[in-house]
Amino acid sequence: MASWYGVTIALGRAAMYGLDITTRWRGEEHLPTSGPVLLASNHVSYPDFLFIGRAALSRDRYVRFMCRHDIWNVPVVRDAMTSMRHIPVDREAAAAAYLRARSLLAEGEAVCGFPEAGISYSYAVRSMMPGVAALARETGVPIVPVVVWGSQRLASVGRRVDGREPRPDLRRGRTVDVRFGEPIAVSRDADLVATTRDLGERLTGMLESVQRLPVHRPRAGEYAPWYPAHLGGHAPDRREALLYDDVPRSAVRPTWGPPLPDPARIG
Repeated sequence: MASWYGVTIALGRAAMYGLDITTRWRGEEHLPTSGPVLLASNHVSYPDFLFIGRAALSRDRYVRFMCRHDIWNVPVVRDAMTSMRHIPVDREAAAAAYLRARSLLAEGEAVCGFPEAGISYSYAVRSMMPGVAALARETGVPIVPVVVWGSQRLASVGRRVDGREPRPDLRRGRTVDVRFGEPIAVSRDADLVATTRDLGERLTGMLESVQRLPVHRPRAGEYAPWYPAHLGGHAPDRREALLYDDVPRSAVRPTWGPPLPDPARIG
């Protein structure tokens, strides 16, 4: 495990150095240096885990991420992911991932889930699965909300051109911010929908506070498909994002963030 994690950390740091990426984090005091911890992060890019993991290392924590199961289809990557104790998530059969995450928490590990179950095309916190809330309710481990922003400018989703997603943008000098929020205690009798909505509200507040930082705002007149429409950017708004977002039916629809239109009214 240590060897694979060490190699991954070294490669990640080399990539960040080569691209001159500034990674900043705050609120790390909310991440305990030992014992079980359950992180719940927004998801805006493919390499989000690199930046969250880098921030967590400031507290000497190795995070076990809940990731798409098809990553394990690549032989060498499968060995690395398994060795680092990351958790494959098959959305069609999520019970195995839940049980594995619960087991790792019982061992005192740090586990990070992405409740949106995919990258949000609008860059606003989209519908969320209640699995993280369920884990917290069953195990008694508080949820530490996490947001990451800036990584979407490197490699993310967006409007398709000729049927293709945007290509990675490897220009140098990007800034990526990670924020850890105050832990959310979840009682044994908590309502999962209400808890998930509370998490959505907190993630939205944290995310928008970072999105509004001057370093992340578009310049005057700049076309910014990497910035949310409700804050003045040109990413798909929530109405358009519904055409792209692949959200499970069991997800909790937002009561947070910008208004979410009724899908039945989209024509």
